[in-house]
Amino acid sequence: MELSHRITKEQAAKEPFPISILSLTVGAFAIGMTEFVIMGLLPNVANDLHVSISSAGQLITMYALGVAIGAPILTVLTHRIPQKKLLCLLMILFILGNGISVFAPSYAILMGARMITALTHGTFFGVGAVIASNLVRPDKRAGAVSIMMAGLTIANIIGVPLGTFIGQHMGWRSSFGAIAIMGIIALIGILIFIPHIRNDKPASIVKQISALIKPKLLLYLLIGALGNAGLFAVFTYITPLLVQVTGFAEHSVTWILVLFGCGVTIGNIVGGKLADWKLMPSILGLYFTICVLLTLFTFTIHSPIAAVVTIFLWGAASFAVFPGLQVRIMSLAQAAPALASTSSHSAGNLGNAAGAFIGGWVITHLAITALPWVGAVLVGLALILGFACYLAERKPANA
Repeated sequence: MELSHRITKEQAAKEPFPISILSLTVGAFAIGMTEFVIMGLLPNVANDLHVSISSAGQLITMYALGVAIGAPILTVLTHRIPQKKLLCLLMILFILGNGISVFAPSYAILMGARMITALTHGTFFGVGAVIASNLVRPDKRAGAVSIMMAGLTIANIIGVPLGTFIGQHMGWRSSFGAIAIMGIIALIGILIFIPHIRNDKPASIVKQISALIKPKLLLYLLIGALGNAGLFAVFTYITPLLVQVTGFAEHSVTWILVLFGCGVTIGNIVGGKLADWKLMPSILGLYFTICVLLTLFTFTIHSPIAAVVTIFLWGAASFAVFPGLQVRIMSLAQAAPALASTSSHSAGNLGNAAGAFIGGWVITHLAITALPWVGAVLVGLALILGFACYLAERKPANA
C-alpha cells in the first residue's frame, strides 16, 4: 500500500517537521536495540552456543567493525538506488539478519547474522539523515536529524532494558525476534510515509570518493572520532567506576544508566535546535562543556549525588553535539552527502572502539579513577581541531 507521492525537495521542505521523519525514528530505534541489547545477553548467548564470554563479546566487536568498514562500501555500491527504495532494502536486510539470529544454530551463523545487520546500520543513518534534512526547511535540518537520531537514544532508555528483559525471561532468541518485528513496523512506516523525493542525478563513485577525501572533511571525521573516543573511554567502564569508586550497588547502576539515557535524549533534541541556531559555535561550545564536565567528573565520582548529576549532564552534552556535526559533515560533501553521513558513523564507531581500548589501557597502567580526565583530554583534542577549523573558515569570510 503506497500512499507516498513524488515531490521535490522544495515541496518537502514546507512542513517544519513532517510525520514521515518519525518512521525514520522507528527504524533508528530498532537498529539501536539490535546494536546494544546483546551486551545484556552475553552470558545467555555464551551458554546456549557453548562458547566463552570473551568469544561472545566478539559479536559486539565485529558488529562495530561491520559498521565502520562495511557501511561506506555499501553506500558507494548502492549510490544509484533511489533513497526511499534503498531505505526499504536496508530494512529488509535488517529484518533478515535479525530473523537469522532467532534461529541461528551455531556461533558462526549468529556472527554472520550480526554482520548482515551491521551493514545496514551506518547506511541507514547516512541515507536517513539526508532524507530527514531534505524533508524540512534549511534552517531546521539539524533538528530533523536529531529527531531521527532520537530513535537511537530512546532505544538505550526503553528498547535495550526491554529487550534484555525479554531475552532473560523468554530466551535470548526472543529478543532478536522482537527486534525483527520492530524492523517490520519501521519498513511499513517507510513505505507509507516517506515520500519519493526527486533527487539530482547521483554523482559517480569517483566524484563521491573525491568529495569524501577533502582534507577539511577528513578533519571533521577525525574530530567526531576523537569526541566518541572520549565518550567511550569512560562510558565503557561506567559500571566498575560507579561500583568500585562511587560505592553504588550493582543493581543501582541500571537506573543511573536510564537517567544517562534520558540526558542523552534531551541533549540530542536540544543539540539539534542549537545547531540550527548557530552551527559551529554550538559544536565548539558543546565540546568545551563536555571537557569541563569530564574534568569535574574526576572529582564528583567520589560523591554519589554529584556523580549522578554529572553523568546526566555529560550524557546530554555528549549527544547534543552529534546532530550539528552530522549536518556539518554532510554540507562539506555536497556531491556525496549520504556517503559523508555514513562515514561519520563509521568514524564514530572507530572512535568507540579506540576509546574502549584506551580506557582499558588507562585502567591497567594508571588507575580507574584516571578515566574521566583522560576522556576530557581526548575531547579536548577534538575541541582544538574544531576551533582551528572554525578559525580557518572565518579568515576567508573576513577577507
